[in-house]
Amino acid sequence: MHLTLGALDGILFAGAVLAGFLGSLTGLGGGIVIVPLLTLGFGVDLRYAIGTSLITVIATSSGAASAYVREGYSNIRIGMFLEIATTIGALVGAFLGGILSPGIIAIVFGLALMYSAWMSSRPRAEHAPEHTSDPIARKLKLPSEYPVNGEMVKYGVQNVSAGFGLMGLAGILSGLLGIGSGAMKVLAMDHAMKLPFKVSTTTSNFMIGVTAAASAGIYLSRGYIDPVLAMPVVLGVLLGSLAGAKVLGRSQPKTLRLIFSIVIFVLAIEMIYNGATGNI
Repeated sequence: MHLTLGALDGILFAGAVLAGFLGSLTGLGGGIVIVPLLTLGFGVDLRYAIGTSLITVIATSSGAASAYVREGYSNIRIGMFLEIATTIGALVGAFLGGILSPGIIAIVFGLALMYSAWMSSRPRAEHAPEHTSDPIARKLKLPSEYPVNGEMVKYGVQNVSAGFGLMGLAGILSGLLGIGSGAMKVLAMDHAMKLPFKVSTTTSNFMIGVTAAASAGIYLSRGYIDPVLAMPVVLGVLLGSLAGAKVLGRSQPKTLRLIFSIVIFVLAIEMIYNGATGNI
């Protein structure tokens, strides 16, 4: 029995809700689940799946980004500076997406999923903010402050060059794979630049929409963004993200990270296998 177009849209919408729900539990976003969902579950061409995922990344980052900026968590100066690296990287990644075979892209995507699964399984505790900054950070006036229990706490910024380079790599992955590259941005800001995790997470959320928009323009010009496909996916991911945010406050983070990591790892194996065997 063949499904009607409306039934397919309904199933796709439900899958997108699940993707947004899972992605919001760890802050990695629904985009990291959307591409495997579309390619493995619905047989969508990989490049169309990546184009659709980029649109969802733009949509889901916009609302939350404005709220975090208003609350004083996001460091706009750091975000705009690092956007130079991520935007250039996104354009390079989108260019590579047009010349690499779908099989190679699928394998790279699977490896990125494995890394994201490992990162999401590790608990992230708020560390004491660094008060020293390297010379580049001081010259660019990157150190700032953020609210902690109603008080503004100052923090410094270190290893700016390393963070900038890692952000370029995050941009390449975003443009090539259609994801927000949240795990790589955490590595850059949280571990290399020593930013408090609330600052790194919210600043990353502020940045991913701009990064995705840069590469989405290239995918749009190549005809790899289908509005009919993108609309139910974007709506589903938005709804799932809101639901996940509410559940997160009442649930056990360790359990959620473990479940999410298992799901992502299984998807990674599937993507690598299908990419290596030429099924994508």
